[in-house]
Amino acid sequence: MHDFIHDTAIERDLIATRAPDPARVREIIAKSLAIQTLEPEETAVLLNVTDNCLRLEMEDAALKIKRFVYDNRIVTFAPMYVSNLCVNRCKYCGFSADNPRQKRRTLTIPEIKAEAEAMTGRDGHKRVMAVFGESPSTGAAFIAETLEAIYSVNVKTRRGHANVRRVNVNASPMSVDDLKIVRSAGIGTFQVFQETYNHTAYAAMHPAGTPKGDYLGRLTCMHRAFDAGIDDVGLGVLFGLHDWKFEFAGLVAHARELERYRGIGPHTISVPRLHPASGSAVSSAPNLFSDDDFLRAVTILRLSVPYAGLIVTARESPALRDRCVGLGITQMDASTRIEIGGYSGAQTEQEIDAQQFLLGDQRTLEQLICDLAQRGIITSFCTAGYRCGRTGGCIMDALKTGKEGTFCKINAVLTFREWLDDFASPESVALCEPVLASELAAIEQNLPKFYPQVLDRYNRICAGERDLYF
Repeated sequence: MHDFIHDTAIERDLIATRAPDPARVREIIAKSLAIQTLEPEETAVLLNVTDNCLRLEMEDAALKIKRFVYDNRIVTFAPMYVSNLCVNRCKYCGFSADNPRQKRRTLTIPEIKAEAEAMTGRDGHKRVMAVFGESPSTGAAFIAETLEAIYSVNVKTRRGHANVRRVNVNASPMSVDDLKIVRSAGIGTFQVFQETYNHTAYAAMHPAGTPKGDYLGRLTCMHRAFDAGIDDVGLGVLFGLHDWKFEFAGLVAHARELERYRGIGPHTISVPRLHPASGSAVSSAPNLFSDDDFLRAVTILRLSVPYAGLIVTARESPALRDRCVGLGITQMDASTRIEIGGYSGAQTEQEIDAQQFLLGDQRTLEQLICDLAQRGIITSFCTAGYRCGRTGGCIMDALKTGKEGTFCKINAVLTFREWLDDFASPESVALCEPVLASELAAIEQNLPKFYPQVLDRYNRICAGERDLYF
């Protein structure tokens, strides 16, 4: 595997594209609207836009792209921290092996099932992001066992039953053979963040002699995932470790490399920002990444990799996340707990020594859904595409042509009806019904011949059937 991140070239592009010509910026926006991944130089141009009018044009285009590719919906999920045992010594992370303050724990299989039961039975989550530190005790076999345990849980609700239907994994890079083990257990998206693409910053933050000190091994882990048959992968950097524009350019270069390697880009890109962690050697971000930078990054990511799902997590404040909804993000977590055993445990307040960082947005799933509904946005619990084989190259083609948005709208309506009937309060149902009715009307108008089939399944869900999808 080769190193495809060239620091000098990235820095050269960022310098050469300062004070970009507005006509050039609009040409690039037009390319984004055609759902084409941008070249590194084109991304650099957008990163250097300072004119407010051009920025508004970029934001308008970002939302248009999101609606074309993903329709009028936000997908929700919840992270499940399974273990904070870690052999790495990353200077910014509370999980660092050098941190004596962190309360270490790995969930047992019964405890994992209890977490899944709490997440589904109380809040109605259908998607989980299982998170692991890097430790010999939590390798591929344990991750596979974790997935099987989560999928096995099925809880009764007031109208039907609920279960987790997709488990994504955030873990350390693995070999092809180990990734095949994880794939066999039904992994959704395999998510690994490079943390920083700058080679010097990476070496400074990840001591040599640790597994994470291997820059190239981490950089090429998604190539191995593809080789193992995992065709949905998620990228991200930890903004604040280095200049955010450089990191952004690295992300886009990574996406383009995956397209070159297998014709499949990242299914998701996350935008986490460095927050202080208990016992970490780095108490504040070495490089400024302000709220305004954050909003610019989300906008330009939607333009640069227009097909990718964009995730902004509960690390950030409700106000900032709400602003990002209007810039094209597609996924948000809610009712989030990031301490080990946080969903089934009795702890209600955040405790910095028991979790990786403190959360900024503590809204429940129901609160988030209602906030979105008030903006006319439907919440989707759909996992149909992954179970119907619409993954990898198939979903990439569907996303780029807007076809996936059609299935997304239909399945969002069906899963939202199911969630409302099983979990929502009467007040929330009343608030969300107009959004649901609007989406149904749009399906009837745009797909009149198909609408009777949609209505049939919708009515069957209202009568108590569950997990119906197209």
